[in-house]
Amino acid sequence: MTDRAPTPVIVVSGFLGSGKTTLLRNLLADPRAGEVAVIVNEFGEVGIDHHLVRKTDARTTLLANGCVCCSMRDDLAEALRGLLSQRHRGTIPPFTRVVIETTGLADPAPILQTIVHDPVLRHHYRVGRVVATIDAPGGATNLETYGEALRQAAAAHLIVVTKQDLTTSEAGSALKDSLGAINPTATILDAAFGQIDFTALFADHGAGTDTRGIVGTLGTLPRAESAALAPMHAASERVVSRCLVFEEPLNWQMFGIWLTMLLHRYGERVLRMKGLLNVGEEKGPLLLEGVQHVMHAPRHLAEWPDEDRRSRIVFIARDLDLDQVETSLRVFQELASAV
Repeated sequence: MTDRAPTPVIVVSGFLGSGKTTLLRNLLADPRAGEVAVIVNEFGEVGIDHHLVRKTDARTTLLANGCVCCSMRDDLAEALRGLLSQRHRGTIPPFTRVVIETTGLADPAPILQTIVHDPVLRHHYRVGRVVATIDAPGGATNLETYGEALRQAAAAHLIVVTKQDLTTSEAGSALKDSLGAINPTATILDAAFGQIDFTALFADHGAGTDTRGIVGTLGTLPRAESAALAPMHAASERVVSRCLVFEEPLNWQMFGIWLTMLLHRYGERVLRMKGLLNVGEEKGPLLLEGVQHVMHAPRHLAEWPDEDRRSRIVFIARDLDLDQVETSLRVFQELASAV
């Protein structure tokens, strides 16, 4: 039996709230994607995004609690080896691609290092494309403020600019000029509601065959890794996450008042908020998501992703006491119950 060609790995990165999950959903719906195994890395105690990609199946692996570039590297390698083993044993359907959706605070370079330097992984996998999403309204600020966003753009083969309908054409053009200066080798694509022409992503012109060169360009070879990543970690130490869980259905009107007050005072500190809310209706949960002051219109999902009907709200915040945030929301809900 001849050896199977190395399976391409597509890495989808992007800062918090930049549209990675929407892009991934559309990617998986494209018939050219073929059979795909998905690894989702989420920052927080309980994941939300992996429920929104598609119905979780045996080829979807969730890596929780944070940063791929540190403690999660071992888990990532283990997950990739596990997929190989399951495919070989026939316990999961065969797959021809792996997609890794990183947390919004992850640097993609160590993912490439994991594939390049692990003796098992480099025999069975290769880097296909590295994709970075960046949202037009907040992208320029994120590039200036967060080293993570800058590293994601610098590492990408493809940069997808999302949410351009929420800003001016002049601001969008200026952002793309900045991205071109940061990474002149990347292809910059415009996205409409997370939908792009995936031709460039699925095209295989030898991308990833020289992953050592990619890693080297980023200045993150093993000898330099600690020094290269130290500034990014220093900037991220004040970032915390919390998943708030509510057993009883939430009062939607009171929740809206509470959320408006929270964002009015602390919106710039709420880096990311995403939740599945039980508001006492028979249909699926209400999906709520936002970045800083910008909240997307809530929408009902057709059904719950699993048997858990509790409300789950994930916060990723910087310089914000999430104990107080949770206490204030519970007080508001108690007030609603007393009325």
